[in-house]
Amino acid sequence: MRKLVLFLHASLDSFVEGPKGEMDIGWVAYDAELEKHAKEILSTADTVIWGRGTYQMMHNYWPSVPSDPSSSEHERDHAEWIENTAKIVFSTTLENVEWNNSRLVKENVEEEIKNLKQQPGKDMVILGSPRLAHYLMQLDLIDEYKITVSPVLIGSGLPLFQGIKEKINLKLIENKTFNSGALGLVYQTVR
Repeated sequence: MRKLVLFLHASLDSFVEGPKGEMDIGWVAYDAELEKHAKEILSTADTVIWGRGTYQMMHNYWPSVPSDPSSSEHERDHAEWIENTAKIVFSTTLENVEWNNSRLVKENVEEEIKNLKQQPGKDMVILGSPRLAHYLMQLDLIDEYKITVSPVLIGSGLPLFQGIKEKINLKLIENKTFNSGALGLVYQTVR
């Protein structure tokens, strides 16, 4: 059975977006070591799960990366990966999605995720989309939490965990300390 994995960057005070809605811009301890870590995580997935906002942000950025001469090798590799990866967008307000290998789901989120888990393939990764992640946490659909914690306090913003009404037991299955002081944590949901 495929797993649904949440992969997010968070501040030490557990925010995934800054006070103005910015996602990990300027405060994530992102360097070559974290690039390699992210590539390892994404190598286990063949499907990206997004909400509307993250899909639109990513679609506005990544398709232009290959033709931008200032793009790094890592950025070009990631752009190629994301172009070829299945992208499932959950939104009640979008009318269509136009990016290669994208599919829009407007309703029955829980049923759709459960069906996707039964299909053959690699893991599915929620890449960003913290509000969708909050909803999926409430439904207890996330199987692993892969969180990179940056050594910074940002004081306010959107918290990593929000709206959880029932206890979710987790088991730490991996932890890494990076030279930047960031931590890579992997927790598995215990059911």
